[in-house]
Amino acid sequence: MAYFFFTKDILKRKPIPVFESGNHGTVARDFTYIDDIVKGCLGALDTTEKSTGSGGKKKGDAQFRIFYLGNTSPVPVSDLVSILEKLLKVKAKRRVMKLPRNGDVPFTHANISLAQREFGYKPTTDLQTGLKKFVRWYEKYYGSGKKSDH
Repeated sequence: MAYFFFTKDILKRKPIPVFESGNHGTVARDFTYIDDIVKGCLGALDTTEKSTGSGGKKKGDAQFRIFYLGNTSPVPVSDLVSILEKLLKVKAKRRVMKLPRNGDVPFTHANISLAQREFGYKPTTDLQTGLKKFVRWYEKYYGSGKKSDH
């Protein structure tokens, strides 16, 4: 979601918050392109066993499985902003801030080993490619923010 709000604010020339952890440390996220998440959701659904029959007659216990889906490649948030700047051809107004102490973490990194084992989950879209597709969609749907769009 960060890339959506960053894109909107960059195009509106609004400052965007870029967090850093203690001692000016990098904050990184395991950004994952939506198509890869959808493939994972479909893979989980396609491999589930049936737990209820027609008419609501239960045939067995419902199967509960939890899968972590992600790209397994944490990227510094500052790199995400740099890629967006290049794709949008607009310099972002970065407002560097300390990471809040509200439970947020310096980085996220999905362990997808169970999803790989159960249904062959493997994300295929790197951040650069995903952002390029996203920006193309965003500009088509919302416009590029340039005066000719209005």
